[in-house]
Parts: sequence; structure tokens; C-alpha cells
Amino acid sequence: MGDPEKAFSEKERISAEIIRDGPATPTLTVLPTVNPEIEKREAPASTLHPAVYVITWITLSSSVILFNKWILDTAKFHYPITLTCWHLTFATLMTQVMARTTNLLDGRKTVKMTGRVYLRAIVPIGAFFSLSLICGNLTYLYLSVAFIQMLKATTPVAVLLIGWAMGIHKADMKVLFNVSFIVLGVIIASIGEIKFVMLGVIFQLGGILFEAIRLVMVERLLSSAEYKMDPLVSLYYFAPVCAIMNFCTALVFEIPRIQMAELYHVGLWTLLANAVVAFALNVSVVFLIGKTSGLVMTLCGVLKDILLVGASIAIWGTPISPLQYFGYSIALGGLVYYKLGAATLKAQFSEAARLWAEFGSNRPALRKVIVLGAILMMLFVLLGGLAPTVGYDSKYLTSTIKGADKST
Repeated sequence: MGDPEKAFSEKERISAEIIRDGPATPTLTVLPTVNPEIEKREAPASTLHPAVYVITWITLSSSVILFNKWILDTAKFHYPITLTCWHLTFATLMTQVMARTTNLLDGRKTVKMTGRVYLRAIVPIGAFFSLSLICGNLTYLYLSVAFIQMLKATTPVAVLLIGWAMGIHKADMKVLFNVSFIVLGVIIASIGEIKFVMLGVIFQLGGILFEAIRLVMVERLLSSAEYKMDPLVSLYYFAPVCAIMNFCTALVFEIPRIQMAELYHVGLWTLLANAVVAFALNVSVVFLIGKTSGLVMTLCGVLKDILLVGASIAIWGTPISPLQYFGYSIALGGLVYYKLGAATLKAQFSEAARLWAEFGSNRPALRKVIVLGAILMMLFVLLGGLAPTVGYDSKYLTSTIKGADKST
């Protein structure tokens, strides 16, 4: 008789090599916990740091705004509806191509989209989307990028009020008090605006209103699990109807006036690059949402707005008064408080204080340099707005010198 332990070990080894639903195959070891097909379908984990997605989104978002301002104002292509139509037409073509060649739009397969839903939900939302884009681009003809960003800070307030009016959310006076600081800050910034154009403000406020209605309608649509969509899938459905609406509007107001010389002046490649950047922004949002938290997105949005104000000053020499700095600071502070809440801010401030104290204990000299640099930068920004009023008048100085030369 053989050794019982050896026989049991041999039996265990053979049973591990037998496929349950087929014949014994002692030459193939089976691992029942691994499915090779699933393993093949799994996408490799991303090796990029979340900061890459944040920087990409901020860069593209800022580039679209500055690019549009340059085309519509600096390059004198005064056809904002046509430009919007071109963006949406390009987005329609690209989403159709991506739906057939990539898996970025696979989310549309879970959306139970019917003709009735498209007409009753997508088309109305697309109409308000078109109106918000048209008004937003019209604003670039009248206002500076810096002032436009200041006015855009009121968007959450408009969304809140429209949500209450449409019965999506219950009215809350405490929340209304919190967002009132945003409105107060924007009002102060508007009073301090040096190049205030009422028509441009009306267009911007109209764009904010239409955008708020669109966002509330999208929220109501997405409240059903059947219509959950990421931004790229939403663009897949909304872009075609928006492109058609914008084309019909442009056909009446702008296209008859456009001359080929104006298109060549801007440059066909420039218009193509503009549409590519606008579409790339929508793609970057999809990756940003999946890689960052709501806190990071809120702070990134604030940082982007500040950078745009700085870019407007640097590129177009936009004059910003000290009153505007003060008002916009209040608006941004109110915006962050409204979006994040007191509890989140308190926790983040506590963590920041701890890290700052730890940094100071490790590198006290460097911390002093940073504090001094921050104070100097703040003084430069605040007092820089007073420079034109305290500086000399170059025209007066030139005329005086010329007069002295003639007298001699």
C-alpha cells in the first residue's frame, strides 16, 4: 500500500489541474479566480498625476476665452453667432467620429434616448445653450475679459434662484444670505469698472441667465438614472441641435454680411485651431472630473478666473481700479464659501495652518522670504491701480519740452 499522505497530495494536485466543465487537462493549470477575457478588456491604469489634468483644463479653458476675444475683437471678426455655430458644427463632427472610433463616448449606450425625449428635453436645453453661447460671445465685443470674468462670478447665484423658481430646490434664506456676498462683490467691481458698457453688461447677464436655466434643466434631466451623461456625451446630443439653431440665427443676422476677405484676414487655419481648442476643452473636462474632487475643481475655477484677469491686463492693457480688486476679492471669497461650505473650509484651513507651521519650523528663512514677497506683491497690485493718477503726464511733458525748444 502507498503512503496515504502522498496519495492525498497527488489527488489534490490533479484536482487543481482539471477544468470543472470539461475534460481533464493535466498540462494546463486553471486559475478559477481570473478571467483572461476580462483581463484583456481592462484599460491600463493612468500614470499621469492629477495635476496634469488640472493644468490642462486651466490652460484650455483660459485659451478658449482669450482666443475668442482675440478673434472677435482684436482681429475684427465681428460675427459671434457664426463663430459659435462653427464651434458647434466642429464638435458635432468630432463627437460622431469619436463615437465610432474610441470608447470615450460609450456612456451614450446607457442613455435611453428616444425621439420623444430628444424633442422634449434635449432640444429645449440646446436652445438655452445656444442663447448662452451667443450672448457670451457678443459680450467680447463690448467688455474686457477681466470684467467679463467678474460678472461670471454671479452664475451660481443665478443657478440657485432659477432652481428655486423651477421647484428643483427648496428656498433657503441662509443660503441666499451666503450668496449675497457674491452679488455685493460684483456690484462693487462693476462700480469700479473704468470701461463700463451697458449693452455688454446686458448681453453678459443674459448669457448668465440662459446658462443658469440650462444648468437647472440639465440637473432635472440627470436626476433620473436613465439619463446620466458625462460632459462629452452631453455634447454628443446637444451639439447638433445647437449648431442648427445657431446656423439659422446666423443666416438671418450675420452670414449675409460676411465677406471672404474677412475670413482670410482672420485665417482659415486660425478658425480651425480655435475650434480644436474649444473641443479639446470639452474632452479635458471628462478626464478632470474623473481625476479630481469637487474641492479641487472649485479652487481651480477660482484660480483660472484670477489668471484670466491677469492675462487681460497683460495682453490688452485692461485698466483695473483698486475698487475692482476689492469687489472681485469679495465675490471670489463668497463664491468659494458658497460652493465648499464652512465645515470644509474650516478643515482645509486647519490643515493648511498645520502644513505652514511645519514648513516654517523646517525652513524659517524661506518662509520669511515668501511672506515678504507676498506683502510686496499685494502692495504692487493694490497701489498699481493708482499709478496713472500719481504719475506724470507724458503728453504735457513732451509739449513743454517742444515749447522750450522753440523759445530758444
